[in-house]
Amino acid sequence: MKILIISDAWKPQLNGVVRTYELLCEELEKTGHDTKVIGPCDFPHRFQIPGYKEIELAFMPYKRLKKMIEDYKPDTIHIATEATLGAAGRKYCIKNGIPFTTSYHTHFPDYVAKRVARFMPFLYGGVKNLLIKKLRRFHEKSACIMIATQSLEDDLRRWGFTAPISRLTRGVKLDQFTVTDNDIFKDLKKPVALYVGRVAIEKNIEAFLDMSWNGTKVIVGHGPNLDEYKRKYSECIFTGKKEGQELAAHFQSADIFVFPSKTDTFGIVLIEALASGTPVAAYNVTGPKDIITEDFLGVIDDDLAIAANKATQVPGTPQDRHDYICNNYTLDIVASQFMNAISKYGA
Repeated sequence: MKILIISDAWKPQLNGVVRTYELLCEELEKTGHDTKVIGPCDFPHRFQIPGYKEIELAFMPYKRLKKMIEDYKPDTIHIATEATLGAAGRKYCIKNGIPFTTSYHTHFPDYVAKRVARFMPFLYGGVKNLLIKKLRRFHEKSACIMIATQSLEDDLRRWGFTAPISRLTRGVKLDQFTVTDNDIFKDLKKPVALYVGRVAIEKNIEAFLDMSWNGTKVIVGHGPNLDEYKRKYSECIFTGKKEGQELAAHFQSADIFVFPSKTDTFGIVLIEALASGTPVAAYNVTGPKDIITEDFLGVIDDDLAIAANKATQVPGTPQDRHDYICNNYTLDIVASQFMNAISKYGA
């Protein structure tokens, strides 16, 4: 089958959406499918998202996207995101009577509302509700919306989303994120609490940076608030972006992994940490509460510091956590769910 994925988030961006489709395509191709991802870099005219110079969106992409779709002649079209490319792909499919599937990856209503509220707090509720309405309309003609967790499905139904919903979990490269004797933090004051992700306000990273901790905090990643936080939290270690085995070594060497976000819909870094044997501390919100379902995996709590301190004492071994991921979050499971959704809903 020729599978076309249209995504506003694609290489050279580095985030959970990009990793999701990069790994999914690799797995689908192993089973004989032909995949193609169309992203912003396929378009000559792009613009940066304010505050995110590393993220570019395609500018008025419809005409070029139409030609790319018709040249590729896909058997199915999946629209991964809701920005300019996603909107153009949706328009093409509706105009030509072509069924399509979508995904809901990012809580943009919360993301955007938090950024606006930083300067005009009174606009938070209005902005969030407006964006929920727009996203509900975007997905209403989808053959099915693919989402990662039950709690996210509960959110979408509560917001009035009516399209069929199908589960699409996430998977880990188990040959990369595994249990080893690595300890690149051996010279740091223990315990070491690790954060991996975008360094930005909507990730609620200040909750981690401000939390009481009798050890070392290490922050891996980049983003619009990196320089600000490096100045403000000079006692913390900011490593910048890490990839591949170097990233895995950071997960493997930490005592706990802290996930402060309250707006992510899953958090691939959670299962990467667990696959590396590292317990997780997080808030009791969508994503963490769907993943941290056994006491040996970590601790979720409304107080992040309580969760972090308790996470250093969880039962089980690093291998127990790795084995749990091997049984529940593998790439073949993801690929199977994706294909089953396409088959079931006739997209």
